Amino acid sequence: MRGGGLDPLAPEILSLIAAGPGGDPDRFEGLALAVFAHQLEQNAPFREFCRTRGASPERITSWRAIPAFPSDAFKREVVASFPAERAVMAQLTSGSSQANARGRIYRDEQGRALVLAANRVMTGAWLFPDFAAERRCRLLLLTPSSALAPSMGMAIGMEETRRRFGTADSAFLVGRSGLDVATLTRALGEAEDTGVPLALVGATSAFVVYLTACRERGWSFRLPAGSRLADGGGYRGRFGELTRDGYYQLVEEVLGVPADHCVNVLGMAESATNYFDSVLRERLLGAAATQARSVSGEASQPPTRRKVPPPWTRVLAVSARDLSPLPPGETGLLRHYDLANLPTVLGVQSDNLGRTFADGSFEIDGRAQVVDGEVSLLPSERPVGPMGDRRIFRLLDDYLRFSIRFKMRGVSRPKPR
Repeated sequence: MRGGGLDPLAPEILSLIAAGPGGDPDRFEGLALAVFAHQLEQNAPFREFCRTRGASPERITSWRAIPAFPSDAFKREVVASFPAERAVMAQLTSGSSQANARGRIYRDEQGRALVLAANRVMTGAWLFPDFAAERRCRLLLLTPSSALAPSMGMAIGMEETRRRFGTADSAFLVGRSGLDVATLTRALGEAEDTGVPLALVGATSAFVVYLTACRERGWSFRLPAGSRLADGGGYRGRFGELTRDGYYQLVEEVLGVPADHCVNVLGMAESATNYFDSVLRERLLGAAATQARSVSGEASQPPTRRKVPPPWTRVLAVSARDLSPLPPGETGLLRHYDLANLPTVLGVQSDNLGRTFADGSFEIDGRAQVVDGEVSLLPSERPVGPMGDRRIFRLLDDYLRFSIRFKMRGVSRPKPR
C-alpha cells in the first residue's frame, strides 16, 4: 500500500470535508477516479467485482461509471482497501433485504478520521447550522452509548456528537433496561421551566413510542424556541404506525417543536456519510445556504424536505430492472458515492428506494421489496428497527418499545413552575 499504509488521498479528502457544504464540488471527479484506482489495486473483492464488469482505470473516465458494490455483499466478504491488521474500527451493517445476514465494516485509522469528520461536519451544518464555533447545548440521546454498543453506527456517531456539540449535562438515555423514561421526562420539564433549548437525537422508533405514550396520558411540553429533534436509524422513509406528516404533528403536539425543526437522518454502515433533511438549515439560514449541484439539465423541482449531498458525495437513482441511471424525479434504487469510503469502496448500491432531483438532492421513499422475483417500486410496508432486520435486533427494538410503555406507568409529568 502506498506510503507504508497511509494513503495520500486521505488529507485531500479531509480538506474537502472540512470545507463543509460550501466546498468546491469540482474536486469530486478527480478524487473519485483516484480513489477508484487505489481501491481496485488494494481491495480483492472489489477488484473481482470490477473485473467481471470490464471496469478499469483506463476505461472509467467519469465517477458515474465507477461500479457500485452491492450493500448485501458486505455480509459475505471483508470489503477493505487496507491490510486487515490495521483495522481500528468495526461497525455492524444496518441490515438489508437479507434479513438474517449481517456483516462488519472495517476502517483503519484514516478511515475512522474520515467517517468521524464527515459526520461531525454534516451534523454541524444541518442540525446546528445556527451554532457559532464552540457553542453547545444539552443533548438528550435516545440511543445506547458507544460503551454499551461499540459496533452500532448510531452509538459511535452520537458519542462524537455529544463531545462536539453537547454540554456537560448531555446524556445517553438507552441502557440495558431500555429507555430511561424518568430522566427524559424530567429533562423535558426542566427545559420548559428554564427556557434553555434542548436537542433530542435518537431512533425514530423510540420517539414514536414515547411521544405516543405521552399523548395517551394527555401530557405535553412547550420546549423553548431553538429546541430541535433529529431522528434516524428507524424506518427508512416510514415512521411506524404514523405517516410522515402525522409524526411531525405528534412532535409539535407533545413537545412544541415545529416540523421545520425536526430533521430526519439517513445513515448506512456501508457508506460513511450521513444525510440530513434540509429544512432546518434552510429555515435558519435561508435556501441560499443549501449548496447543491445540477446533475442533469432536465427540470425536476426539489421538495421542501429533502437531503442534500455534500461536495464529497454524490447520489444517483438507478433502475431496479437493469441498474441504469434514472433521470431526476423517477423512483429507483439509491446509489451512494462517498470519498470518505476510502478504506472500503467508493460506490455502494443500496436497496433503498428514492428519487433524485436536478440540483443533486434526493429523498428516500423506503426499502425495496422483491415481488415475484422482481424489485417492486412500491416500498416495503415492514418497518425497520434502529439496528436492522435480523431477528435478534428486532427483538431488541421490541424490548425498547416495551420498556417505554412499561416504565411510563411509574412516571409522572413534572408540574410546570
